[in-house]
Amino acid sequence: MHIRFTKMQGAGNDFVVLDETRGRLGLSGAQYRFLADRHFGVGADQVLSVRPSPAAGLDFEYVIHNADGGEVEHCGNGARCFVRYVLDKGLTDKTTVRVKVQQGEIELHMNPDGRVTVNMGAPVFDWDRVPFNPIGLVSDQVNGWPVFDLALGQSGIARVAVLSMGNPHAVQRVDNVDSFSVLAQGPLIENHPAFPKRVNAGFMQLVSRSQIKLRVFERGSGETLACGTGACAAVVAGIRQGWLDNRVDVQTHGGSLTIEWAGQADSPVLMTGPATSVFEGEINVPDHLS
Repeated sequence: MHIRFTKMQGAGNDFVVLDETRGRLGLSGAQYRFLADRHFGVGADQVLSVRPSPAAGLDFEYVIHNADGGEVEHCGNGARCFVRYVLDKGLTDKTTVRVKVQQGEIELHMNPDGRVTVNMGAPVFDWDRVPFNPIGLVSDQVNGWPVFDLALGQSGIARVAVLSMGNPHAVQRVDNVDSFSVLAQGPLIENHPAFPKRVNAGFMQLVSRSQIKLRVFERGSGETLACGTGACAAVVAGIRQGWLDNRVDVQTHGGSLTIEWAGQADSPVLMTGPATSVFEGEINVPDHLS
């Protein structure tokens, strides 16, 4: 199968973007893995598919597959690349678009300075919707909000705040994000039995009430240079625990994101950051892969 694609990145989180507005490509999980493979394919953290509007009031549908081929609910950095892509390709002339994602709808806005603001919706704290099963875990309260201890064997205990930003996140505060054992703890948290659909593991260092450093070990992708939903989850967790103000700059290895949340449970989280096209190309994707 011969496929045209665009390679994009948002704060170092990189994507292969596919135009399916004229028809579905019908790719298998193995073919998504091939595209994301950095040795045999194009190479990406996620593969993003742009699809036509599925309903009135929406402009597009936005589908995300991780590097392991599995479909996931949300990707904030990908959402910013999405809106730049549809504008650059002439698929819309709107600077604000509404798109369907797996768990609902989001609104994306292109700013005059070229950065993109994404209305990520309100955070989810209901354990069944995260999903998260806290039975048997040691828990505590920080500023009136529950946190949980995950036993990680020889890697110790991870005290995490749990929420969903369209996909599940477990966020812990660390003293120094650069030296912390992210690669050791990340996969253990991702696959902890308390998370039936696995979880994204966030590691947050507080710099001030308006700035944090963040590393995220993502489900199905490993550590990425940036994670938009992870940045939103970290800031929400920090605000809920009384550590952060309502507008926070998040420094990742790939760049800086600005996250805003008013602090009420039903308030949407706004994320602003860069989105850049890297190159375009064509690739032959084998029909039969395992």
